Amino acid sequence: MDNLVVVKLGGSSASSPDFARWIEAVEKATGHVVLIPGGGPFANTVRRYQHRIGYDEASAHIMNFLAMEQFGYALKSLGTRMVTATNETAMRQAFADGQIPIWLPAAASLEEPALRNNPEVTSDSVAAWFAGRYPSACLLLVKQLDVPDNATVETLVHAEMVDPVFLDFLQPATRVFLAGPGDIALAGKRFAEGGIPGRELRRAGQLLHAAE
Repeated sequence: MDNLVVVKLGGSSASSPDFARWIEAVEKATGHVVLIPGGGPFANTVRRYQHRIGYDEASAHIMNFLAMEQFGYALKSLGTRMVTATNETAMRQAFADGQIPIWLPAAASLEEPALRNNPEVTSDSVAAWFAGRYPSACLLLVKQLDVPDNATVETLVHAEMVDPVFLDFLQPATRVFLAGPGDIALAGKRFAEGGIPGRELRRAGQLLHAAE
């Protein structure tokens, strides 16, 4: 699938006043857009009850993948063009039907040892890994904070806006964009034009190379 835009919509966005507006914006997309859901309130519930029930980290990690799927089904119910998909065949069919696939990650994530066996992996790294499977894909992270103009991909890690192993799963060819509250006003227009809201984040190595 060429020119894929992978949109990671964090579960924390569910409590944002812009939540419905982001769904509306994504649904205006004219290109090939795949939504990756975060875990949000469902992942928070996993953590909240871990000590109370006593399940271990490995179980909690698996449950967090399932939390992403729960949020995915919630997103599907709120959209008009959204459908769930677990594999590339289903995604291609969604595009053929003019729909927007929401990728449900549990099965693929549990089959990938690097994702399954690392408890530091969150939905951001899952999204980076997914985007890396498609050489021409771009990754858009929708966050609840705007970042400075000089922010890099590494800035997100240092600011704990993504998990600490995010860079391990991000492929060199994957372009990363970030959209925050300041981008929602034009997000629908950008998607409708086949563009990507927010702005592209460079990597620290690219800045050093440009300065030479």
